[in-house]
Amino acid sequence: MTEVEGTAYADAYRALRGRVTALLKGVDPARCDAIAPATPEWRVRDVLAHMVGVNADILAGNLAGVGTDPWTQVQVDVRADVSVAEMLDEWNEISPAVEEIAPMFGTATGQWLFDACTHEHDLCNALGVVGDRDTDAVVLAYGWATDRVDDVLRTRDAAGVAFVTESGTKVVGVGEPVATVHATHFEVMRALTGRRSRAQVEAYGWDGPPRPDVFASLGLFTLRTDDFVE
Repeated sequence: MTEVEGTAYADAYRALRGRVTALLKGVDPARCDAIAPATPEWRVRDVLAHMVGVNADILAGNLAGVGTDPWTQVQVDVRADVSVAEMLDEWNEISPAVEEIAPMFGTATGQWLFDACTHEHDLCNALGVVGDRDTDAVVLAYGWATDRVDDVLRTRDAAGVAFVTESGTKVVGVGEPVATVHATHFEVMRALTGRRSRAQVEAYGWDGPPRPDVFASLGLFTLRTDDFVE
């Protein structure tokens, strides 16, 4: 990832942070204690705690086990008695320093934004709000994630699949695509983060046999067993 590309990711994250801050400011604390349907083990406030904790851990150099469940759960646990308002203050205080150095993370910059974009929409869903699905964060998260899918499929010498989205056609995998899926950036991103079921993915517009396995190929998430509508 070039420095220019990394800066675009950091700018998208900064804008995302502003949207999430606006979304959560002044929300009834009782609503923040409700379970977020996309993350049934976490409440709304726990999702925010994780988002804040990622940047705090980056600044502290606490990256052992990065991305694992134990690593993320500590971020939630240490903020169990911290109010949403205080967490937003912490996030907005520490994040500019992370956004400044983010272009130097390489591929990890994309995962950082991909994770935050996932949780932005988890929060929107939990609070009954339809978030902006055409942001730079969504477009960049889609691009980063499908690049990783391409890496995985090529490692497996797996046949190509084409994504047809607002930005055109993108082929991942080896050789000519054996299937083409028509979906938005947002839908592809949400499916790749396990926010869609196998049935929902199979119901996308496909030319050729549906390949729902591609949407679980990152190894980070599995497709849901039940439909998730937002």
